[in-house]
Amino acid sequence: MHAFSRWVLALFASPVGVVVLAALDSTVFFSLPLGIDAAVVLLAARQGSYAWIVPVLATSGSIGGALLTFWMGEKVGEKGLERYISPRRLIRMRKRIQSTGAIALAVLDLIPPPFPFTLFVLAAGTLGVSRSRFFITLTVCRLVRFGGEALLAVVYGREILTRLESDRFHDFVAVLIILALVVSLVSATRLLRPARPASGRRAVA
Repeated sequence: MHAFSRWVLALFASPVGVVVLAALDSTVFFSLPLGIDAAVVLLAARQGSYAWIVPVLATSGSIGGALLTFWMGEKVGEKGLERYISPRRLIRMRKRIQSTGAIALAVLDLIPPPFPFTLFVLAAGTLGVSRSRFFITLTVCRLVRFGGEALLAVVYGREILTRLESDRFHDFVAVLIILALVVSLVSATRLLRPARPASGRRAVA
């Protein structure tokens, strides 16, 4: 299992891998808690003086994935959101989105996992949040988030690399990979599941 986790880290802790992982992490199809953060730290620690490019790569991939999620929200509408969000949570999210606005909503990205920020992006697209304000703010927030992680990686690079090469860390990565596969399977099932007609929901109620 350690060999597999090392292969996954080598795959995603690379310039192309960080972009791909950041994009996937911003969609509803894939979830690997703290995965992109670990990849940014590991790659930045290895890059040394070129670590500044890592936040740029991660942010570009992340914004690309968020744009796809936002567009999906625009297309599926509120009924389609029920595939991903329970009606009770949707009511709470609608109130929060309507009260905070695009800029404050994008700032929520700074809240660490397991905060379901991707679902907020999906709901923002559905509920008509200003796309330009939202994504300008989101870009700044993600540069701050990934830039801070890269800075810590540069300062504590040697110690971080030592810890990330330990067997305990690779055990942790293996568990996260299993969880990511399970969550991704659930998300794919929700995507393919037909929306329940309104009459059916009333009958069940």
